[in-house]
Amino acid sequence: MTIIVLSSLLIIGLVLLLAEVLFVPGTTVVGVFGLAVSLAGVVYAFLSFDAEVAWWITSIAVILNLVAIVYGFKSGLWNRFSLKSSMQGGAFDGRTDALQIGMPGKTISDLKPIGKASFGDVVYEVKSENGFIAVETDVTIIKIENNKILVK
Repeated sequence: MTIIVLSSLLIIGLVLLLAEVLFVPGTTVVGVFGLAVSLAGVVYAFLSFDAEVAWWITSIAVILNLVAIVYGFKSGLWNRFSLKSSMQGGAFDGRTDALQIGMPGKTISDLKPIGKASFGDVVYEVKSENGFIAVETDVTIIKIENNKILVK
């Protein structure tokens, strides 16, 4: 009966450790629980057998657990979970590089206080300095900051 309990503890600990490394990496709960069950198996071995047999069981359990961890890292499974690309672009991507303070334009929608205005042939979202500006009104850029265009 002690062999069955001991082997069950060691096998369950090894399976949980393998599950942590192969199937649910990064959670650490399953891996810590697997190591705790394996440690409980080793403690049970020292309580149930003499010291020489318990040390053999401990060394075999440690070797199997280390092999499981090394196999998990070398199997390449981690590559499926790793980030291989990065986001490009963002809020400051140079959309307003062609604009200058003092540049004239014309609203193509009402600015209440935000709307659309055309500068050259390009349409931009702009914000009025003093609230409402009607459509087809001539405007001038007074400030460009963080891709936000302020007009009057």
